[in-house]
Amino acid sequence: MRFILIAAKQLEFAKTRLAPVLPPGERRALAQAMFRDVLAASLGAAAADHVAVVTSDPGLLALARSAGALTIDEEFPRGLNAAVGLATSALIADGARTVCTVLSDIPLIAAEDIDAVFAAMPPERGVVLVPSRDFSGTNIICRSPAGAVATRFGRMSLVRHLDDCRNSGVGARVLRLARPALDLDVIADLAEFERAGSATHTQNQLARLGIAHH
Repeated sequence: MRFILIAAKQLEFAKTRLAPVLPPGERRALAQAMFRDVLAASLGAAAADHVAVVTSDPGLLALARSAGALTIDEEFPRGLNAAVGLATSALIADGARTVCTVLSDIPLIAAEDIDAVFAAMPPERGVVLVPSRDFSGTNIICRSPAGAVATRFGRMSLVRHLDDCRNSGVGARVLRLARPALDLDVIADLAEFERAGSATHTQNQLARLGIAHH
């Protein structure tokens, strides 16, 4: 079976690098809006059998459940890689063969982007990596089998993922996709997102906060 796994931080710990321009409540609202956009894209993808969410945030878990996604409560913030590891093990136990992990802060992503990642997967064993815009981070990693390599989200994760695949003898493909490449971490990302123009929850939230068009 093929699963999409959305990994999301607890809302109060999300987007701390935007603290200079957004107070805590507004950062939480923005992180939730981004999550809703990623969840909608994931649920719209045709290539996956199921969508799952791993987070310790009760609000995000409730949102995911009400939308029909599977939920994995990590119970407390373990860090992204530990959370994905926990969720991957749970999904493998549920019969997952392929797991496509999507970060929750790439709100321009569309269902067809996720379908393109699954389409790029080799038939048996391999990894597809969708890099961040600066080509240092990883915004999506699709693994088959699901435990082929561990995730290394964080600084320079693209190189780390490629190194791990090489050391494990797992074929890896880097797939550049414009929409998922844009994660919203710093104020310059918000400006780039705004330039793209989108009918998203995130766009509505930025407009409500009065920082769209800055």
